[in-house]
Order: sequence, then C-alpha cells, then structure tokens
Amino acid sequence: MELGVFLSHETACEVAEEAEWLGYGMALVPEGFRSDAPSVLGAVAARTRRIGLASGVMQVPARTPVMSALTAATLDSLSGGRFRLGLGVSNPDVSLGWYGVPFTAPLTRLREYVEVVRMALRGEPVRYSGRHQQLPPAGSDEAAHLVAAPVRADIPVYLAGVGARSLELAGEIADGWIGVFSPPERIAEALEHVRKVRGDLDGFEVVPSVPIAIADDPREAADRLRGYYANFVGLGSKERGIYFALAVAMGFKDAAEEIHARCAAGDRAGAARAVPFEFMDRTGLIGPVDRIASRIAEYAEAGVTTLGLTVLDRTLDGQLAVVRGAAEGLRLAEVR
Repeated sequence: MELGVFLSHETACEVAEEAEWLGYGMALVPEGFRSDAPSVLGAVAARTRRIGLASGVMQVPARTPVMSALTAATLDSLSGGRFRLGLGVSNPDVSLGWYGVPFTAPLTRLREYVEVVRMALRGEPVRYSGRHQQLPPAGSDEAAHLVAAPVRADIPVYLAGVGARSLELAGEIADGWIGVFSPPERIAEALEHVRKVRGDLDGFEVVPSVPIAIADDPREAADRLRGYYANFVGLGSKERGIYFALAVAMGFKDAAEEIHARCAAGDRAGAARAVPFEFMDRTGLIGPVDRIASRIAEYAEAGVTTLGLTVLDRTLDGQLAVVRGAAEGLRLAEVR
C-alpha cells in the first residue's frame, strides 16, 4: 500500500513536491466549493516529476464527456503519462443547483459518460446513442474526434461511489474506486461488491479519502476535522444527501439530524460541535503518529492500495508536518 494526498489549491504545489520526495504514490485534487481540479493539476504537473496525479474527483454534471476526455489527454501529456481520471456524479442538490443537470438515473449516466470518454481517448470519432448521451445530436453530423492524443489511450478511470450499485459499476467499467468516510471494515465489505463483478481485484485501485489530523491528544486532533465533517453531512437535503445517509447507516442518526439542522439554520459552528468524535475516529486518522500507524495497517489489511489523506491543516507548515507524519506512520506500520 502507498500513500496519496488530496491537495488544496493554495498549497498544492508545495505539498505535492514534499509528498513526491517522501515517496507518496499519488497526489489527488478534489473540486467543489473552492477550486476546480484541472487547473490545480496542471500546476502540480509542472512542479513534479514522478508522483502519480489524479482528479479526485471531476464532477460529471459539470462537463461533457468529450471535454473530460480532452482534459484528461492534456493532463496526461503535460505530466508525462502520470494522470488518472477520477469521476463522480456529485449529489442531487449540486448537480441540479450548480449545473442545471437533473440527477435522474445517475449510474446509467455515469456508465454512458465513461464509455464516451474512453471512445474519445482512443481517438475514435465519437458517435454514441444512449439514454443521456446522444453524440452527435440530432440535426448534426459533426462527430467529436480528438486530435490531442494522450500519452496513453487507456488512461485509468477511477469512479467515486458509496452504495453497492455504484461499487459494482466501478468494478465493472473502471480501473479503481475512490471512497469517502470509509473505515477499514467498510472498505472490506465494499470490495466484496467489486469482486462480485470482477472476480478478483488484480489491477484495481482502492483509494479511500481519509481525513487526517496529528496531535498527541486524539480529541484535540479531531477538533481540526469537525468543520469538514459537518459540511458534508449537512450538504443539501436530508432526503437526497449521500453523506447524511452514510452517517445514518453507520449508526449516527441523531448526530446527523442535529448537524443537518444546524447547517440549515446557518449555525456552522454548532454543526461542527455536533459531529461525534466516534464518527471521526472510525473514518479518519486521528492522534499521535503511533496511533495513526496502527490504523494505517488496518487500511492496508482491508485491501487499500493507495491511502488518500485529506489534509485539513490551515497553514502550509501544518500540512507539510501532517504529510511527513503520515509517511512516518506508514513506516511504523511496516506495510508491504
């Protein structure tokens, strides 16, 4: 198992350079409220030489599949063949509210999207007739045909997902899975859904996003993560919220209800205080390095191939300290 790190746009290049020097396998860039992924990845590609790069993840409703293929081809070329394309359907409220794209049949939409992306990356004229993708559309015969070729036509595609059906889809059509709020035991269970369609996990990347905070006192460390957890659990409506449902499924229904209610009322500080330590401890890496090392070993045992660290310290020095501490934790865990 290797380490990966999710980057923040303000410190992305410096953290990626340090992670590369420490032997990390991957640097991933999320997108959402603060930045897009491709812009940051382009900057990081120019400042690094060896570390793998991935979008973690680019939001499917935000771009046409041909544009995502063009972006992937460009980033793969700029990085010398180091890019992986991470994709996700986002969530119902963001899909409709931000991008004006209905969240109907998201997995069918994602399947078609990936098929078009792969067709474009192979350099074929994009002619596709699906439920959501009609290319070229009626009334036009101008098929997309990318001239910008990637270093590899088979750029790896990773899919983000939470539920059983999304995991089965990742196992069927993708090269890897990006998870969130995933304790080791849940990852082991999730991979059974992948095996259901693949048979084995050879060549399949398992990349959970795991929040991390290092401090001698685990509860002090957890306090640094509260706002992050509250934001996700409180996102959108309760009825459609993917992360709210995940917290409920993990046994934190009362806390999830309070977090969501406080977020809806604009009480972000109160929402953060309502996040249970136990929820963060199960799904994150919290405490001193030796405590984190034991959890790293559990993730490796569960089948993780790249442990993606979500570093939430506000300063560059703090982020670099966490990246170094996690590297020491991996060494102490004696993971092979």
